[in-house]
Amino acid sequence: MKKYASLVLLAHSIFALPFAFIGFFLAINTTANDFNWLSLIFMVLCMVFARNSAMAFNRYLDRDYDAKNPRTQIRDIPSGRISAKEALAFTLINAALFILTTFFINTLCFYLSPIALAVVLGYSYTKRFTPLCHLILGLGLALAPIGAYLAVTGEFALTPIFFSLAVLCWVSGFDIIYALQDEAFDRQENLHSIPAWLGAKKALGVSAWLHVLSVVFITLPIFLTTLSWFYICGVLFFALLLIYQHSLVKPDDLSKVTRAFQTTNGYASIIFALFYFLDVYLRSPY
Repeated sequence: MKKYASLVLLAHSIFALPFAFIGFFLAINTTANDFNWLSLIFMVLCMVFARNSAMAFNRYLDRDYDAKNPRTQIRDIPSGRISAKEALAFTLINAALFILTTFFINTLCFYLSPIALAVVLGYSYTKRFTPLCHLILGLGLALAPIGAYLAVTGEFALTPIFFSLAVLCWVSGFDIIYALQDEAFDRQENLHSIPAWLGAKKALGVSAWLHVLSVVFITLPIFLTTLSWFYICGVLFFALLLIYQHSLVKPDDLSKVTRAFQTTNGYASIIFALFYFLDVYLRSPY
């Protein structure tokens, strides 16, 4: 279990999982659907299985590049801790469990499950032909809030879509920052990324604009549903942490990329989710 947790970087679940909980409880609090523990468990299992399959497949597909890149040679497959066959088997098992779990949620989630898998697994190919790969990664994580909402209601709505758009822009933006570390390697290996395409300075500009859009999308639910000042505080903290993230990374100084990528974004999602739940359960209309 420990080696597979390392393979899929289990700690990075903190990025999308809080938004999945937001989508789930948004459905409970804005529709006639009642809370159901089984639905919540199925939703969490879907998140785990989809993410496991996506991360394991990414490590499987990129194993040769990871072995060449000094930054990634310590990953599980290049270092020999897990074989390529084990990673692929883990991918297939989790993909099958994901589809099976959606069967027990509702018909719409079951029918959409192959499309969701196509997005989260297909991302791993995109760096081979388009610098927009960061947006595909963002789209994969953006399925969390709308998917959780669908797990409760079985139908689409505008508010969870705004949360998904916020996640798409947020994740795409910080993935561009993370990709700055591999700018030279990507060019050498003919891999595509925003930093390899535009250079570090312009890539950081694209990242900043994506994060501006993320804050815009995360603000829009205020106008669609009853929210209080707790939610507004959550938006402000989220925005401030994104600003802080960009203050840490400079085109000529990437020493704090890990801190900006993992720590800052982890806090951003958790703190925003906490303020959302404070709003839901301690609502004081403004």
